[in-house]
Amino acid sequence: MDFHLLPLDPSTANSTDPFWLKFEAIRRSAHLLTPLLSSLSPPPSALIYDFSLITPVLPVIQSLPYHLCAYILFTTLARMFSLFASYHNLVASASTPANINNPTIQFGDVLEIPGICPSIPRSSVSPLLLIRNSLFSNIFLEDGPKLKILNGVLINTFEGLEAEALHALNGGKVTFNDGSGLPPVFPVGPFVPCEFEKLQGDDDRDQLRNWLDDKHDGSVVYVSFESRTALSGDQIREVDDGLVKSGFRFLWVVKEKLVDREEEEEEGNLVIGHELMEKEKLKGRGLVVKSWVEQGEILGHRAVGGFVSHCGWTSVVEAAWHGVRVLAWPQHGDQKINAEVVERCGLGVWAKTWPWGGGENDKVVVNGEEIGDKIKELMPSEALRVQAARIEQEAKKTAGVSGCREKMLKRLINEWRKN
Repeated sequence: MDFHLLPLDPSTANSTDPFWLKFEAIRRSAHLLTPLLSSLSPPPSALIYDFSLITPVLPVIQSLPYHLCAYILFTTLARMFSLFASYHNLVASASTPANINNPTIQFGDVLEIPGICPSIPRSSVSPLLLIRNSLFSNIFLEDGPKLKILNGVLINTFEGLEAEALHALNGGKVTFNDGSGLPPVFPVGPFVPCEFEKLQGDDDRDQLRNWLDDKHDGSVVYVSFESRTALSGDQIREVDDGLVKSGFRFLWVVKEKLVDREEEEEEGNLVIGHELMEKEKLKGRGLVVKSWVEQGEILGHRAVGGFVSHCGWTSVVEAAWHGVRVLAWPQHGDQKINAEVVERCGLGVWAKTWPWGGGENDKVVVNGEEIGDKIKELMPSEALRVQAARIEQEAKKTAGVSGCREKMLKRLINEWRKN
């Protein structure tokens, strides 16, 4: 069944980023679900939708002529969900309310959330959540209190990564100001990577696999900063220098521009990326690629032993699934909170002093020697290798036949059948 988004006038949205404009267009088109859901026969028992759509979708559910259970899918981590659920309480208790002249929300140095230990440092919170009336903070403020209306929350995580946070969320420790608790939280992760059929003529994929096949087990560092993170030209050169100084072989996906956006200042990266490809090819130590890669396939290769990552949650879960230790270098969004979990559960290390994107930090460059030293800390660590392997075992046991996830989903389905 087709679902067409309404056209959005960018001047009415509080953003110029194409990603956020599409995001806002989806929210403003949510009411179009009403005729679609009303026409289904037999009617569905439950609707699972993205956490960012709570406010626009709840009225749709409440308007239907039949009862429909409402669940949200929270695609990032449980620790971040605790912040989402508590954000409106934290803003209400901020020391100085934001105003027109000073829109910054005056949180303390740490954000204390009952049951969540350790507390979340203010420095780990996305800048978008520190400014009143940003698109993201408005969603958190508006949607957080409505969680109590939902029947449940599905989160892409598992106990091997976040046992404490999950127990706090389901143990009644995280509550609203009126004393009411959260709906049940269901850890349905790790999401198992999809297997993609090889396309005829997929030469790039063959090149990567052949290159990795020639390397020793656990000897290669994989480097990637996702589709919405493009490093500056100076930083790209320092990363290259650091990889060489580390002494390890590496496979590096160089990002030359942001998805959905072409920016003039990034044009030079295309030339830089070409220079790096040629230079590393001559050295034979590294392979630099600029095209899209199947990350799960790379992380699952026996030769890959470490992952220098922006620490997006999908990447963290993929690393956990394959038992690959992580050097966390957060860039934006929830990624510092993700990095806290990576370090705390022992999946990897976090370079806390390295800057992340935004404002003046974009001009700060981490030098190659520091990068090389961190990789030399990550790769030989037997303790990290053993812990990453243990987390991999837990992930596959959780997602396997008769594992915790299967039992939980069967219980949910049985509840829906009774509806």
